[in-house]
Amino acid sequence: MSRTTAPAPVDREDDGAAPAEGLSHGLKQRHLSMIALGGVIGAGLFVGSGAGIAAAGPSIVIAYALSGILVMLVMRMLGEMSAANPASGSFSVHAERAFGSWAGFTSGWAFWFLLCVAVGLEGIGAAKIMTGWFPGSPEWAWVALFMLVFCVTNLAAVKNFGEFEFWFAALKVGAIVLFLGIGVLAITGLLPGSDAPGTANLTGDGEFFPHGSEGLIVGLLASVFAYGGLETVTIAAAESEHPVQGVAKAVRTAMWRIALFYIGSMAVIVTLVPWDDPAVVEKGPYVATLDHLGIPAAGQIMNVVVLVALLSAMNANVYGASRMAGSLVARGQGPKALGRTSGGVPRPAVLASSVFGFGCVLLSYWRPDDIFVWLLNTIGAIILVVWFFIAASQLVLRRRTEREAPEKLVVRMWAFPFLTWVALAGMAVVFVLMAREEGTRVQLYWTGGLTLLLAGIGLVRQKAAAGKRAS
Repeated sequence: MSRTTAPAPVDREDDGAAPAEGLSHGLKQRHLSMIALGGVIGAGLFVGSGAGIAAAGPSIVIAYALSGILVMLVMRMLGEMSAANPASGSFSVHAERAFGSWAGFTSGWAFWFLLCVAVGLEGIGAAKIMTGWFPGSPEWAWVALFMLVFCVTNLAAVKNFGEFEFWFAALKVGAIVLFLGIGVLAITGLLPGSDAPGTANLTGDGEFFPHGSEGLIVGLLASVFAYGGLETVTIAAAESEHPVQGVAKAVRTAMWRIALFYIGSMAVIVTLVPWDDPAVVEKGPYVATLDHLGIPAAGQIMNVVVLVALLSAMNANVYGASRMAGSLVARGQGPKALGRTSGGVPRPAVLASSVFGFGCVLLSYWRPDDIFVWLLNTIGAIILVVWFFIAASQLVLRRRTEREAPEKLVVRMWAFPFLTWVALAGMAVVFVLMAREEGTRVQLYWTGGLTLLLAGIGLVRQKAAAGKRAS
């Protein structure tokens, strides 16, 4: 029988937490809860979902529901392992425990690479909004300012990161809740100045599947990657006051709320606005919906929300990248200099992650047509690789934990092992669909190449370490 209720808080040395590589424990439960909620609510939802709606039409609701189920299964598995053995390396540590150091090396450095490139992309997006408000100001200057702010924030005590992310996430969550409230009023005809749309936008003009199964597939792929970011909460849990209880509660509450926010938002949008309205892509679905309802200054309101979403993601990704790098180094899988901590913070790892992220921004200016495009393609499917490692690790570690320390299973995967295999099958389907679609095939190939390269390096390192121990 599955359960998510953790035992009463105990001292950290007794709660089963893995050593946090010299890190502090400055995050509170409210920080973890908001990190879990805010981690996936970003520009991909506020703006990028427009492309999915244009491709899938009203069936985007099904696409987000299907991918949401997959993400909920992955997070349940990750929550089980992280509650049993909290560590700042999260899934990388679990993969190493399950399959050997090569698996931790591969998944950890692939995720670090993803986060660092994402920091650069988010910085560019935030800078474009700022230059729209301040014409003539250089984009690179805004990116440099944001990078400096979040580098300094993450160099300080972890509670500073937690506070920044708490308020960023609170604003994003508040915006989504307000949007859903306005949307429900409009759908029911209770919003002043608007009439209930009924099902006209859901069943008219091409009906629910205007582009058939192909459109649904494109929407499904877009929705899968929009959910990326939840993993940060299990990284942060190792630095919380009560790691076991913290991750159990954060994962339990985040899953259904995020499903509500994502699927609920898509349902509101396609019910109120025709799916083929050009504004859905040009302005973003949220702005298009608010404009359609005649909400004053909708565009500027959402620009503020999107800016906050981008800055929040930058902050969280610098944090996640630095902790992942620090954890890898602490396990002997990277340059020792990056693993040093002072004041409970892996400051060299923070600096390295920030510098790499800013380097990606410079490449977008210097080599926009080759190297930067290569970077984008390389990170295209990394989150799926990470999810695969999570599911495969859980298959191994669940049985091991049941034998060796069943009391650590304060979070249990539903219907194990059946739903774990269902999740793995779902990931395999997404990989196949990516290979079928021209727009995602290149991303799959480059991500696969990076994964194989890292796995090869990891295996060589693992064999070399085994040889040293044997001699």
